[in-house]
Amino acid sequence: MDSKSVSSRLRDLVKFLGTVQGDLSNVTGPPSLLAPSSVVEVGHCWAQRPSVFAAPSKESNPEKRSLLILRWFLIALRSQLYVAGAPKVSIKKPLNAFLGELFFASWTDESAKATTKLVAEQVSHHPPITAMHIVDEDHGIRADGYARVEMTFNGTVNIRQVGHAMVHIDAFDEDHLVPLPDVKVRGFLGGCLYPEILGTYHITSSTGYVTELKFSGEGMIRGKKNTFEAKIYSKNDERKESIYEVKGIWSDGWTVKDCRTGETIEKYIVDAPENRPVPITIDRVDEQDPWESRRAWQGVLSGMEYGDMRQVLAEKTRIENAQRQMRLVEKQRGETWKPLLFKSVDGEEHEVFHELSEGTGMTLDAERTKGVWRICSEELNGAQRPFRGDLTPFGY
Repeated sequence: MDSKSVSSRLRDLVKFLGTVQGDLSNVTGPPSLLAPSSVVEVGHCWAQRPSVFAAPSKESNPEKRSLLILRWFLIALRSQLYVAGAPKVSIKKPLNAFLGELFFASWTDESAKATTKLVAEQVSHHPPITAMHIVDEDHGIRADGYARVEMTFNGTVNIRQVGHAMVHIDAFDEDHLVPLPDVKVRGFLGGCLYPEILGTYHITSSTGYVTELKFSGEGMIRGKKNTFEAKIYSKNDERKESIYEVKGIWSDGWTVKDCRTGETIEKYIVDAPENRPVPITIDRVDEQDPWESRRAWQGVLSGMEYGDMRQVLAEKTRIENAQRQMRLVEKQRGETWKPLLFKSVDGEEHEVFHELSEGTGMTLDAERTKGVWRICSEELNGAQRPFRGDLTPFGY
């Protein structure tokens, strides 16, 4: 893409964002700035490397398990935040998921004998809330998470994720509370949009180990974009002496040091061939249910593939208008939409979160996410196409 087209697209974006008041998360942006995937697919970043996800379940040392959870978290960041982009390619905005939208996928690493499965559902549209469940059944490890995304613009796009993820390892009956960092989108003046995480976050384990992550970015005078430092320590240690330290650039690479020996125990390079994700396994579009993401958005995705922005806009408008009409019908009938595979529970019942978040500054904010979202195992195991009978996202 030439520099003129990039500048033109960014001018369009800035002009568009300047007209919007309040939360941008449910706003439809210019078609040329959209990514060829929906928000419900975002969880793929945590599942697409089965060996990385399974690794903590095979480690007997609890402090090393915390390090492996951190490794999994860091490895996922680039594909999670550089949506349809890369460090030198401008990122795009994923499609706003519609209420009830579903995504099913799996990844298998034959050499590691590991398979991860991902289930995601858009459980609310106003406000937008996505719930997801990742599991490796053979290794007894799962991750459950949900997020409400809030976006504002003040010269920079500010993305706040209200929610969290919880990793559970069966063999050790162990939980890890994982934060969902806030993100700023920068690069408007330079012509290449990129994500930046700023601030301090914690990953905490029920075994008593804490990971403290400090993110910084590119400044006017110094600093490199996507820079971070992390340390792991025991919460029982008043001095918080580091057991491990990890430093680097989360979109490029980092080093891991054992602070007790001073030894560098890993140098991770994001783009190294051995670190590539394994191929996704997903049913063909014509075999998918009408509520599954890639089938529902196939007209939009086809238009993007062939560069037909008129088709993109027409197909996108078609499904959005149908969804608005469905909400009107439900209101007239006095009906409330019920998610298919996830259920909401009261925040007070989420005892693990309250225990692990103590002292971290993390808050549950359950009232802003319509409760705490969890997978319904019985519904998932019994789910069969067609999931909602004759009902499709295009109306009653």
